[in-house]
Amino acid sequence: MKLYPINAGNFKLDGGAMFGVVPKSLWTRTNPADANNMIDIAARCLLIEDGNRLILIDTGMGNKQSEKFFGYYHLWGDDSIDKSLKAHGFHRDDITDVFMTHLHFDHCGGSVQWNKDKTGYEPAFKNAHYWSNQDHWQWATKPNKREVASFLKENILPMEESGQLKFTALPQKDILKNSALGFDIFFANGHTDKQMIPMIHYKGKTICFMADLLPTVGHLPIPFVMGYDTRPLLTLDEKENFLNLAADNNYYLFLEHDANNEIITVKHTEKGVRLDNLFTCNDIF
Repeated sequence: MKLYPINAGNFKLDGGAMFGVVPKSLWTRTNPADANNMIDIAARCLLIEDGNRLILIDTGMGNKQSEKFFGYYHLWGDDSIDKSLKAHGFHRDDITDVFMTHLHFDHCGGSVQWNKDKTGYEPAFKNAHYWSNQDHWQWATKPNKREVASFLKENILPMEESGQLKFTALPQKDILKNSALGFDIFFANGHTDKQMIPMIHYKGKTICFMADLLPTVGHLPIPFVMGYDTRPLLTLDEKENFLNLAADNNYYLFLEHDANNEIITVKHTEKGVRLDNLFTCNDIF
């Protein structure tokens, strides 16, 4: 097995929304804001080469939305999925599986693209199966009023219409062992229903793709929960449980949204679980 970071692009989000009720004087210590209160956000995806399978975890925003839409998110840098895949010797047509942690637009928008004539949409990875889970799919295709702006039908429905959509099994408890993709999956419901956190066993280590359970290093303190989370009190419990597991077992936490820190480990302290070590992907992969 080989792992590769895939940078799908960078954007900015309101710092207050990213940290909920946490005072700005605290969260700016780790996530400095610009004059408009915006903080830097990455869309750092992960490619798993395992035998004949090339599994891409998450796909970023994509590029099919309007200029007005992207204007809200202040795109920056020149990273893209295609550029990043090419740097590692791959093409999007090589991808066999696209695993979506959840179906918010900044995690799955790159899964679907305009068709050739720009009259409709088609899967951006024509040879891949697209993986979600049945409960989250129902949640996303019949969205609540809180999340309706994050679940965009053009990002989601073409996966099913193409016949490329598949569902993972659901766990009896929190963790699905040895999923159809070959890795374990931790299910979390605080951010959105049945968000999936891949736990990849790699060269004696466990690499956890943290998605929105832990967006950045700045979110390590348990009360530091995003304003975007639909069930913030549940996030508190899920994050605490997972971070305790991570500290107990020396998990390596791959940060999808942290623009400056790629992988971390954590440790127990008198103040709770806190940062232990910082790593680049090159250090680990």
